[in-house]
Amino acid sequence: MSRQHETSDTKNVRSLRVGEQIRHALSDILSRGDVHDETLASHLVTITEVRMSPDLRHATVFAKPLLGADEEVVLKAMRTHTAYLQREVARRINLKYAAKLKFLGDESFDEGSHIDKLLRDPHVARDLTTGDDAEA
Repeated sequence: MSRQHETSDTKNVRSLRVGEQIRHALSDILSRGDVHDETLASHLVTITEVRMSPDLRHATVFAKPLLGADEEVVLKAMRTHTAYLQREVARRINLKYAAKLKFLGDESFDEGSHIDKLLRDPHVARDLTTGDDAEA
């Protein structure tokens, strides 16, 4: 049998697929309350994205508590239970190596809000409408 060589595209697709599987597994673990922690039990946490390293051994998990309340406290609780979460993810997802999880806060919502605020600024809105009128 000939061995198929992986191209960078197939590695990238695999990385995205594994990241999505880990995201679903973590979301399921947190939504079911499998982690026995008061902080995690009292907050709804969204796993927004999981980025995998090229070798699939490290996963950066971006999380955000509902409404962004107590983000640092929630992230600290998740970091405290990293070993348990890694074991559970490894049990649910069949990979050669169990991925090491690293938890970070998701700043994309804050960045989106900041961009929206800038676009709604009267000076910027004036420039945008002036540009549209000039094209018409």
